[in-house]
Amino acid sequence: MDQKFSPAELPVMEEFWKHGRLSVREIQESFPERDRPPYTSVQTIVYRLEEKGAVRRVRKIGNAHVFEAVTSRQEARGHLLDDLLSLFGGKAQSVVAHLVEAGKLTHEDIRETEKLIIELERKGRQEKK
Repeated sequence: MDQKFSPAELPVMEEFWKHGRLSVREIQESFPERDRPPYTSVQTIVYRLEEKGAVRRVRKIGNAHVFEAVTSRQEARGHLLDDLLSLFGGKAQSVVAHLVEAGKLTHEDIRETEKLIIELERKGRQEKK
């Protein structure tokens, strides 16, 4: 199952993650009117996502098929972060250094991350008991 999403597929997946089950028309109409892609473009994207196993048809109402996400937002983020990490040689430290240098990582972010690490380590120790 290919879980990498193109720039055109991600906004469609976002609609599934936000709203659950949707028809192609509902997805198309969710885009702002001035940026709304043609129905056939959205339909092609949804069918491509179905081929990838990211969405599935759940029912048919008249001529319209209703789809839902199979891949969760969390799974998609995980795959994306794994790909990003591989660009940095598989080392999280390289990613963190880049974020710091770019001004996108603050002391507060680091404190929150430290809390998360401590909590996960604590849970891991409890599970081993």
